[in-house]
Amino acid sequence: MAGSRWDKIWYVGKKLLTFFGSILVLSVMVFSISRLAPGDPLVSYYGDRAEKMSQGERAWAEEKLGLHEPIPVQYVRWLAGALQGDFGISYKYKRPVVNVIGERVGNTLLLGGIGFVLIFCLALLLGIWCACREGRLFDSVICKIGTISSCIPEFWLSLLLVLLFSVNLKWLPGSGAYTVGQAGGWVDRARHLILPLAVVVLGHLWYYAYLIRNRILAEMRADYVLLAKAKGLTRRRVLFRHCLRNVMPAYLSIMAISVPHILGGTYVIETVFSYPGLGTLTYESARYHDYNLLMLLCILTGILVILGNQAAQAITEKRIG
Repeated sequence: MAGSRWDKIWYVGKKLLTFFGSILVLSVMVFSISRLAPGDPLVSYYGDRAEKMSQGERAWAEEKLGLHEPIPVQYVRWLAGALQGDFGISYKYKRPVVNVIGERVGNTLLLGGIGFVLIFCLALLLGIWCACREGRLFDSVICKIGTISSCIPEFWLSLLLVLLFSVNLKWLPGSGAYTVGQAGGWVDRARHLILPLAVVVLGHLWYYAYLIRNRILAEMRADYVLLAKAKGLTRRRVLFRHCLRNVMPAYLSIMAISVPHILGGTYVIETVFSYPGLGTLTYESARYHDYNLLMLLCILTGILVILGNQAAQAITEKRIG
């Protein structure tokens, strides 16, 4: 009992050490690369006035923003504030970065959350359906269509849908999260979600449906399935009572590890549709050298990715154990 308890403590401690160590390394890399990248962060804060500043005014502005010191000193100062919950202000928005992100995170959670649920629910149903009809016309057609659709770049598909449904047909809005003045209207928000959500789902659906299809087919060829069929069980009953149950742990692991894949696609789609979420905010912070905002956005994204990977590892280890 004592040994088992210490094993659990060591396991949790190792996971926590890996988590915080990864976040620390990520913060150092983002902090250093963002400041070494070409560009003037004073333009983000002062606008066009930065180009007309004298040397003395520029030195005063850099000192005000804490940009006059060496990068290691800047990082230590930023880290000390971050550990106390102070992540600095946004150069562009002149407000604490936590408040700026707080206003946008709900939009990303809405788009990414609904997209995530739809992708894996539909992928599971589509994978089962194709596995039940292996080699038939439906399976062959869906495999070919899915392979083609999964190769289409998300930004190109986004532009195509905007051109078709927003510009030509004028059925759906092609940008934003809601019409100006209708932020609280759910019908209006739903209309603005249709196109970006369609791209999120179409860009990832077949990839995961194909994975679940192949895993189910691999299970259907296992020895225990042949034995079950020899006992008189139908293919459908074997599939739902045995194969699907054995596949689900692997599917949950795939769901966990897919977080960075789907999150990255969501960020790209937000930028194309000018959707006011974390993806658009990340693009703006990188473009305008809004260092503090970029730091927190990258760390939040890194936390989601690391937690997703650790959850997938935990599911796999539990399954093997």
